[in-house]
Amino acid sequence: MERELVGALGVLVMITLMFLRVPVAFAMMVVGWCGIVVLRSTGAADAVLSADTFRILLNFDLTTIPSFMLMGYIAYVAGFTRDVYEAARQWFGRLPGGLAAASTIGCASFAAVSGSSLATSAAMGKIAVPEMLRHNYDKGLATGVVAASGTLGSLIPPSVLMILYAIFTQQSIALLFLAGLIPGIMSAVIYIVMIQTRAYLNPALAPGMTQAISFRQKMAALKGAWAIVVLFLMVIGGIMSGIFTPMEAGAIGATGAFLIALLSGRLTTEKVSLAFIDTLRQTGAIFAIIFGAIVFTRFIALSGVGQYLADAASIFSDRAILVVIALSVIYLILGTFMGPIEIMLITLPIVIPVIDSFGLSLIWFGIIMIKYLEIGLITPPLGFNVYMLSSVVGRKVPITTIFRGVTWFLAMDVVTLALLIGFPAISLFLPDLYTAWTSFLRVEGLQAAEAIRLWITGALP
Repeated sequence: MERELVGALGVLVMITLMFLRVPVAFAMMVVGWCGIVVLRSTGAADAVLSADTFRILLNFDLTTIPSFMLMGYIAYVAGFTRDVYEAARQWFGRLPGGLAAASTIGCASFAAVSGSSLATSAAMGKIAVPEMLRHNYDKGLATGVVAASGTLGSLIPPSVLMILYAIFTQQSIALLFLAGLIPGIMSAVIYIVMIQTRAYLNPALAPGMTQAISFRQKMAALKGAWAIVVLFLMVIGGIMSGIFTPMEAGAIGATGAFLIALLSGRLTTEKVSLAFIDTLRQTGAIFAIIFGAIVFTRFIALSGVGQYLADAASIFSDRAILVVIALSVIYLILGTFMGPIEIMLITLPIVIPVIDSFGLSLIWFGIIMIKYLEIGLITPPLGFNVYMLSSVVGRKVPITTIFRGVTWFLAMDVVTLALLIGFPAISLFLPDLYTAWTSFLRVEGLQAAEAIRLWITGALP
């Protein structure tokens, strides 16, 4: 049997197992092991299952996942998320659609210290949705905005999906973090513009708050948002300046969140325990999927499916955009019935050779892929973020109403995706700037902190 056919059959068997509700990690591991046995031998499969998996799982870069997740959970239990939402609510609440816009800002802010879309949706669902319903917002908009804005947790750094993509494609985590910053902010701005436009045309959809809020109250509310801002600037600023690596940034961010929460009197033993338990639970689930994905990836590499597709796509060598559009359709379909981590780790060994064959930037494609996965999080019938939000709001809002509410946001995501595909510079501007900065440091033989000091004092042009 041709090895490519074995690879294709393996993919079909794995998808079938997933439809049968077999745990994703187990499905990938079993299919990958059996495939390697067919293509090579039992000994080779056992070697992958033992040596290869543990070698990759011992990759120091993976420590960024639990550290960034811990930072997000500490920020949540300490109430930093509520502070940011409250500040946005007081500044924008009186405008038509203002509470929905504040929800988008709150989700984007929490995404900046969380890295998880589901955690962002769950956290903001408890805070923002009851407030919007209390002010007679349309139920579809009130829930749809949180479900959709929660997906920003995957695009705005730090992001678990970015870390996994970087490790499995051997790209720089720092460059991916920087590449997602502008697209993430752009996605949030496009959401807000759409909300404000709809609310202006139909004020009954999202009425503004009636209570008066003084300028002094607005300024006082901003003071509560300082913790999230400090954490974000510390992590992303430190990475972009070259002062510390993404792995160090995760540890520094988690420590910073803990110290800020502790010094502000917001931590209890119960809250700390909850943050650590949630971090361990989520990290364990992710690492189990990584374990299975390593075995499956080795199988796909041996089967040559990825290279076969790359060769087949070579007929479009002068029209790479057609291949990207085709991949867009495939990923949007996969997103309707599979989770984002599963989609990424299953498809990477197949898709990356195709992207490589066209000479396209893997950093740029990483952002495109994550946007695909974001859209899948709110696309029926699965829509993980929608179901997560439904579990938070309970019977107050039917799940069909939430799916109706995300329709407008799905349309905006398609607009954002088209802009990212059509204008790669949106994603690559900050990574290129960072690359130029690190090259300058290397040529001049300077450390980042010393170069910044010299620039501030005017000693460095």
